[in-house]
Amino acid sequence: MTDPDIEGPLAARVLDALIREDYAGVRRFVENRTLAVPGRPIRLVDADPAFLSELRVDPSQNLALQDVFALVRHLADPRDDTEAFERECLDALATVKLHNDARPAVHRRLARIPDALRTGPGTFYESLAAYNDHPVHPTSRSRTGLSMADLSRYAPEFAPSFPLRWASVRGATLVGEPPVWWPSPADVGLRSADALFPVHPLAVRLVRDQPAATMAPEPYLQVSPTLSMRTVAAAPLEHVKVPLPTSTLGLRNRRTIVPGTLPDGALVERVLRRVLDREPHLPVLLADEQTYGHADNPLLAYLVRRFPAETARAHVVPIAALVAKAPDKGHVIERWDIEALFDAYLAALFAWNVTLFRYGIALEAHQQNVSLVLDGHGPLRLLIKDNDGALIDPARLRARLGPSPGADPRDLVDRRMVTADPDALARVFVTITLHLCAAAPALGLAERGLLPWRTGRALIRDRLDAALGPQDAFLRSRTLDADALPGKAMVTAGTLVDKARTGAADINKHYGPPGPNYLRDATCF
Repeated sequence: MTDPDIEGPLAARVLDALIREDYAGVRRFVENRTLAVPGRPIRLVDADPAFLSELRVDPSQNLALQDVFALVRHLADPRDDTEAFERECLDALATVKLHNDARPAVHRRLARIPDALRTGPGTFYESLAAYNDHPVHPTSRSRTGLSMADLSRYAPEFAPSFPLRWASVRGATLVGEPPVWWPSPADVGLRSADALFPVHPLAVRLVRDQPAATMAPEPYLQVSPTLSMRTVAAAPLEHVKVPLPTSTLGLRNRRTIVPGTLPDGALVERVLRRVLDREPHLPVLLADEQTYGHADNPLLAYLVRRFPAETARAHVVPIAALVAKAPDKGHVIERWDIEALFDAYLAALFAWNVTLFRYGIALEAHQQNVSLVLDGHGPLRLLIKDNDGALIDPARLRARLGPSPGADPRDLVDRRMVTADPDALARVFVTITLHLCAAAPALGLAERGLLPWRTGRALIRDRLDAALGPQDAFLRSRTLDADALPGKAMVTAGTLVDKARTGAADINKHYGPPGPNYLRDATCF
């Protein structure tokens, strides 16, 4: 029997997202703060604060997922994938219950880790962050096709470790130097190998079916999952990303590795390094993502991510972990001065991303791919990784940087990463930097009673205003002075409606109706 204390909030979050995205025109049924649809009318209330939407489901109702499913079935086009949507919701519900049951024991185990071992780009803070919901996607805890046993063995929220499997791969493209710990064929039980690729244990069955691959009989190298699950910590300053046969944040967001994303991410990293050479004052560190391999197959690929030496003895805290519960007591951010840390973080975040916007770059560096590097000896720095979702204006970049051999965005494999539209760049800035990396943490702090929303909102406004100079009038008009702010339609594009009908070239950049500009709204929390 389902616990209504778990199901009710999840059902409300799902319905909030559908209303926010105006899935199938659901907003036309809103009358006098009531969603008047066949069956059970659903009460709505003013969202306070109005983050992304003016209205939300009244939390006092005893809402169930079946209420949401009935609504979606009533509204859906016959081509909409309502079965996948319902499966994701039910998977998320089961996972929340699994998390609630497991977290006390996991936290007791994590609490025994000495402070010195919580530093570096390891998995301590990643495991804590994995218990938090995504700020926008309501079923973020769902991982399509994985069982509860799979999650217990391999998901970051359970802080497991496990050995990697390996495969000999023919016809591979290899770039960069492998780490010193990379196995030899003999280490994995092979007499010889064309190229050794790491394989996630959950992908072994599928890799065995690939003609270009031969699974090695022996595992090699104990690893631990990071927040993304498909990326694992393999050494103190090295992670490995491997294909994972699942989807997260929607059925269409597969966690395998499209081969073209590897050279694209490496190219964007080189672009960012050129910008940092021109702007050395920016408090930013970049992960090295120049070593990878693929065999033109989304199941046969890997990326080695190397972290700067400066991170070795620092606390490396993903933004997604700031409001996570700490295993000792309180929340992660309470280790530091909350307001001072959040203020310094926002100053760094906006200084970096506003500068990039001037160069014609908008990074899809969300709360999972941006971390704080806190070593106690100097000002905080941002650690940036995973750059294969950037959007770049090549002409604008060239005008600022000049010719860039080896770092020319015109060489990107995925042409969806190139634009000449400043509004497209601004939409990425708003939905990623502003919504996910600034406002969502501020809202999380307010909801946990750690920092009032009015204070967090004021800090966001002030730090963004300080970062925007006289040359940034366009970006100011799309942020601080905008009448409304864009928002993503993640559930619609990720699961329910295919790209042929949404018209979205990239489901991760598909936008729904604009939402309120909470930077101009005087609501308090």
